[in-house]
Amino acid sequence: MRADTASDAAAGGNTRMLFLGDAALTDGFQLIGFETWADPTAEELDKVLEELLESRRNAFIILDTRLLETGSPVLERVRSEARRILIAGVPPLNDPDGFRCGIDQQVDSLLGSGKPKGGN
Repeated sequence: MRADTASDAAAGGNTRMLFLGDAALTDGFQLIGFETWADPTAEELDKVLEELLESRRNAFIILDTRLLETGSPVLERVRSEARRILIAGVPPLNDPDGFRCGIDQQVDSLLGSGKPKGGN
Protein backbone atom coordinates (compact mmCIF):
# COMPACT_ATOMS: atom_id res chain seq x y z
CA MET A 1 0.00 0.00 0.00
CA ARG A 2 1.38 3.38 -0.98
CA ALA A 3 1.31 6.33 1.37
CA ASP A 4 1.60 9.68 -0.38
CA THR A 5 3.52 12.45 1.28
CA ALA A 6 3.48 16.19 0.83
CA SER A 7 6.88 15.89 -0.83
CA ASP A 8 5.19 14.19 -3.83
CA ALA A 9 3.52 17.40 -4.93
CA ALA A 10 6.39 19.69 -4.01
CA ALA A 11 9.17 17.51 -5.41
CA GLY A 12 9.00 18.84 -8.98
CA GLY A 13 12.51 18.31 -10.30
CA ASN A 14 13.99 17.36 -6.93
CA THR A 15 15.18 13.93 -5.93
CA ARG A 16 12.39 11.57 -4.93
CA MET A 17 12.98 9.60 -1.73
CA LEU A 18 11.23 6.24 -1.61
CA PHE A 19 11.07 3.36 0.82
CA LEU A 20 9.64 0.01 -0.27
CA GLY A 21 9.61 -2.71 2.32
CA ASP A 22 8.48 -4.09 5.63
CA ALA A 23 5.34 -2.36 6.90
CA ALA A 24 6.93 -2.10 10.36
CA LEU A 25 9.46 0.37 8.94
CA THR A 26 7.22 2.57 6.83
CA ASP A 27 6.10 4.95 9.58
CA GLY A 28 9.68 5.91 10.39
CA PHE A 29 10.54 6.55 6.76
CA GLN A 30 7.34 8.52 6.27
CA LEU A 31 8.23 10.75 9.23
CA ILE A 32 11.47 11.78 7.54
CA GLY A 33 9.78 12.57 4.23
CA PHE A 34 9.98 9.36 2.20
CA GLU A 35 7.23 8.11 -0.07
CA THR A 36 6.48 4.64 1.27
CA TRP A 37 5.09 1.33 0.07
CA ALA A 38 4.30 -1.17 2.82
CA ASP A 39 5.02 -4.82 1.98
CA PRO A 40 5.06 -4.34 -1.80
CA THR A 41 5.19 -7.25 -4.21
CA ALA A 42 8.03 -7.72 -6.68
CA GLU A 43 5.62 -6.56 -9.41
CA GLU A 44 4.94 -3.32 -7.52
CA LEU A 45 8.68 -2.75 -7.17
CA ASP A 46 9.14 -3.23 -10.91
CA LYS A 47 6.29 -0.80 -11.64
CA VAL A 48 7.83 1.91 -9.44
CA LEU A 49 11.28 1.40 -10.97
CA GLU A 50 9.91 1.49 -14.53
CA GLU A 51 8.09 4.73 -13.72
CA LEU A 52 11.35 6.25 -12.44
CA LEU A 53 13.23 5.12 -15.54
CA GLU A 54 10.60 6.65 -17.82
CA SER A 55 10.34 9.93 -15.89
CA ARG A 56 14.13 10.34 -15.83
CA ARG A 57 13.89 11.80 -12.31
CA ASN A 58 16.56 11.52 -9.65
CA ALA A 59 15.66 9.14 -6.85
CA PHE A 60 17.03 7.70 -3.64
CA ILE A 61 15.38 4.36 -2.95
CA ILE A 62 15.68 2.22 0.16
CA LEU A 63 14.56 -1.40 -0.18
CA ASP A 64 14.30 -4.15 2.37
CA THR A 65 16.34 -7.32 1.90
CA ARG A 66 13.38 -9.29 0.58
CA LEU A 67 13.02 -6.91 -2.37
CA LEU A 68 16.75 -6.66 -2.98
CA GLU A 69 16.87 -10.43 -3.40
CA THR A 70 13.95 -10.80 -5.85
CA GLY A 71 16.22 -11.11 -8.87
CA SER A 72 14.19 -8.41 -10.62
CA PRO A 73 15.55 -7.64 -14.10
CA VAL A 74 14.21 -4.08 -13.76
CA LEU A 75 16.17 -3.63 -10.52
CA GLU A 76 19.32 -4.88 -12.24
CA ARG A 77 18.68 -2.52 -15.15
CA VAL A 78 18.35 0.43 -12.75
CA ARG A 79 21.59 -0.56 -11.01
CA SER A 80 23.51 -0.82 -14.28
CA GLU A 81 22.02 2.01 -16.36
CA ALA A 82 20.31 4.63 -14.23
CA ARG A 83 23.04 6.76 -12.70
CA ARG A 84 20.44 9.16 -11.32
CA ILE A 85 18.78 6.47 -9.17
CA LEU A 86 20.57 5.36 -5.99
CA ILE A 87 19.44 2.16 -4.30
CA ALA A 88 20.28 1.20 -0.72
CA GLY A 89 19.12 -1.66 1.49
CA VAL A 90 17.99 -2.09 5.07
CA PRO A 91 18.07 -5.27 7.16
CA PRO A 92 14.91 -6.95 8.35
CA LEU A 93 13.88 -6.04 11.89
CA ASN A 94 13.89 -9.68 12.97
CA ASP A 95 17.44 -10.43 11.66
CA PRO A 96 19.61 -7.27 11.58
CA ASP A 97 22.84 -9.30 11.86
CA GLY A 98 21.87 -11.35 8.81
CA PHE A 99 22.01 -8.33 6.49
CA ARG A 100 24.57 -8.46 3.72
CA CYS A 101 25.35 -5.48 1.53
CA GLY A 102 26.01 -5.97 -2.18
CA ILE A 103 29.60 -4.86 -1.75
CA ASP A 104 30.34 -7.28 1.12
CA GLN A 105 31.46 -10.07 -1.21
CA GLN A 106 33.85 -7.76 -3.06
CA VAL A 107 35.36 -6.49 0.19
CA ASP A 108 35.71 -10.05 1.53
CA SER A 109 37.54 -11.13 -1.63
CA LEU A 110 39.93 -8.17 -1.37
CA LEU A 111 40.65 -8.68 2.32
CA GLY A 112 40.48 -12.46 2.47
CA SER A 113 38.10 -14.08 4.92
CA GLY A 114 38.48 -11.22 7.37
CA LYS A 115 39.27 -13.66 10.17
CA PRO A 116 42.62 -13.30 11.94
CA LYS A 117 45.07 -16.10 11.35
CA GLY A 118 46.85 -17.90 14.15
CA GLY A 119 43.94 -17.68 16.61
CA ASN A 120 44.67 -14.10 17.74
